[in-house]
Amino acid sequence: VQLQAFGGGLVQAGGSLRLSCVASGNIYRIESLAWYRQAPGKQRELVATITSAGSTNYADYVKGRFTISRDNAKSTVALQMNSLKPEDTAVYFCNAIAIPSGSLELRNYWGQGTLVTVSS
Repeated sequence: VQLQAFGGGLVQAGGSLRLSCVASGNIYRIESLAWYRQAPGKQRELVATITSAGSTNYADYVKGRFTISRDNAKSTVALQMNSLKPEDTAVYFCNAIAIPSGSLELRNYWGQGTLVTVSS
């Protein structure tokens, strides 16, 4: 299973960006999808998650500004980021908890990350 994220870039504070991530490969089932981020010198932190049923969860610091969504048919997850702040600057990673084809085990997969830079 491979995850490819794209959509990062440079935006001014108050602006918006939309990240997307596509899962490909031999996938039996994707249980949950998530976005994490890692700012320079900091640990990776959870931004938002979405289950296969569509239930969502957000970190307090993005609630009301970010929206996570998924398209199960296309195995994609998106993160709409509005009202961006300089402190949102980070590399954003997509994550999938999935069962690969031919397996009964849930596995954890990571995308390569996409850089979001918010200027003040």
